[in-house]
Amino acid sequence: MPSAASAWTRAEDPGTAAAWVETPLQLLSAVEAHHSGAVARRTRLLPRSGSEALAATVAALTEAGLPDGLTVLPPVPTPTLYRADTDVWLVGDAFSGQVQRALLAGRPRRLVVVDDGLATLHLLRLLGRRRPAPLERARVRSTLPRRALGLAAALRLRAAARAGRVTVFTMLPLPAPLVRAAAAAGVRVAAHDFPWLRSLPEGSAPPENRVVLGTAMVRDGLLHAEPYLAWVAGQAREEPVVYHPHRREDARTLDPLRAHPRVRVAPQELPVELALRGLRARHRVVSLPSTAVTSLRVLLARRGTAVDAVPVPEAWWTDRAAPELRAHLSTFVTDPKDAP
Repeated sequence: MPSAASAWTRAEDPGTAAAWVETPLQLLSAVEAHHSGAVARRTRLLPRSGSEALAATVAALTEAGLPDGLTVLPPVPTPTLYRADTDVWLVGDAFSGQVQRALLAGRPRRLVVVDDGLATLHLLRLLGRRRPAPLERARVRSTLPRRALGLAAALRLRAAARAGRVTVFTMLPLPAPLVRAAAAAGVRVAAHDFPWLRSLPEGSAPPENRVVLGTAMVRDGLLHAEPYLAWVAGQAREEPVVYHPHRREDARTLDPLRAHPRVRVAPQELPVELALRGLRARHRVVSLPSTAVTSLRVLLARRGTAVDAVPVPEAWWTDRAAPELRAHLSTFVTDPKDAP
């Protein structure tokens, strides 16, 4: 997969970019895209309001020192900064109804889609199809008006791709067939390995050698709590662990874990890409399948830190977890570049 530098050339750089971000990962990805020097000389970044995790990440990155030319605006609930006079739009969630309506109303010179976890893979699969399909979230049943909006947005995005105006900026090691299908549709794919984040002063390393990443699947009703908590306790029996909660995790899992004598629950503030960038070779990260597994593998590859994803046993799933969801999440058990 080409690097950001090889995918874009500075000769085609326009002057201004606008980024609407709704999650910490989208925020980190937008900052890395601007830092690559291939998006725009000036980028205005607008966070969505109402997210404590996003606000905490903005504060931490601002304190660290944002790249030159990047301005973070006060958070608002809608992507109001997408305007006709902005050369490049950076988009995290191409399945958002608000974003899709903005796409239909405006015509940026270029569109850059930054990482939003599994949704990035789903978007590339949709754009790589021969026949247009509505831009709808995986496993979501949409209403007829919502499907119509998604189809109109798909047609607009596919037309822009054919004109060479769409780039996906990602840290995901994509399967080669997916990259080829995207290229055939006109979508450029630019890879990165968090160079800006890695350039920051090293973060502190936890005293525990084992790090367990939390999941929101119990809160979402996809996993039974009991076997999940027993699995974390099993990790702690082997050695003391520090547990990094998912930003949407709640008391159902956190209260029992905080009471466990060999589990230290870290603050529920920053994304793991930021909070764990100081891990060393002595550390081992263990997680159920998640985007964070892949991002930490990329971020910590040069450190020699082991990052392992554990398949979810069949008995852990609830009836709400459809077979498609289970297969979808298994993408992150092994390295995505080796996936079919």
